[in-house]
Amino acid sequence: MHIFEVIILGLVQGLTEFLPISSSAHLRIVGEILPSATDPGATFTAITQIGTEIAVLLFFWRTIVRIITQWAQSLSGKVPRNDPDARMGWLIIIGTIPIGLLGFAFQSVIRDTFRNLWLVAIVLIVFGIILGIADRYGRRTRELKDITYPHGLAYGAAQSLALIPGVSRSGATTTMGLALGYTRTAAAEYAFLLAVPAVFASGLYELYQSFEEPSGPYNLGETAIATVVAFVVGYAVIAYLMRYLKRGSFLPFVIYRVLLGAVLIVLLSVGVLQPY
Repeated sequence: MHIFEVIILGLVQGLTEFLPISSSAHLRIVGEILPSATDPGATFTAITQIGTEIAVLLFFWRTIVRIITQWAQSLSGKVPRNDPDARMGWLIIIGTIPIGLLGFAFQSVIRDTFRNLWLVAIVLIVFGIILGIADRYGRRTRELKDITYPHGLAYGAAQSLALIPGVSRSGATTTMGLALGYTRTAAAEYAFLLAVPAVFASGLYELYQSFEEPSGPYNLGETAIATVVAFVVGYAVIAYLMRYLKRGSFLPFVIYRVLLGAVLIVLLSVGVLQPY
């Protein structure tokens, strides 16, 4: 039965990680309606996100290698510090600082309090509306090359909100990008690149911790199956989303978030689901 469940959860992780609808919220909700009827947990969520970030590495492989190479060479003076790719390396480092500090400082809150389904429902609706406003009124004139260091830090602050299930890592950072005037594709691409260090650090830390003190309803073998499924599905979703954003808006995702949050509130109100 657990094998069936982790395959479903891997599909959910892969489908929702890159869409601005919050993968952690969906894992939290779907876990409650599977036969085990339990929260997969923060550890399971963080480890399966490694699978989707490997998909990012493969999809943006050339870009990531170029950024790392140019950034490393800028340290020795072989390329100028203001080289666009070298700057992007520094921007990703700067943007990772907020979520690193907050994630470490509030581990217990993230594992427990933030997983309250009432909070998840409210956050889905509120941040869905904010995404809709940013998408509707953002100027969408800036490209990836136009990102400044203050903007990189602002992106990083937005990413740290994803510690709350329901916010969505890609949703929060993309919303910030749209609010700052970046195009949809530029905002989404930087959001994906920015997530790589934070997700790998969190996932590998949780993986290390799980060897010493297993937690959650699924063992490491089952979690590994979900991670592989998430990788395969996630790669396909990235390819779809980057094509879609060249012509489409975020409105469908906004509507979905609001409706899901509203349904979740109803289910909690009538006792079909419990907040913890």
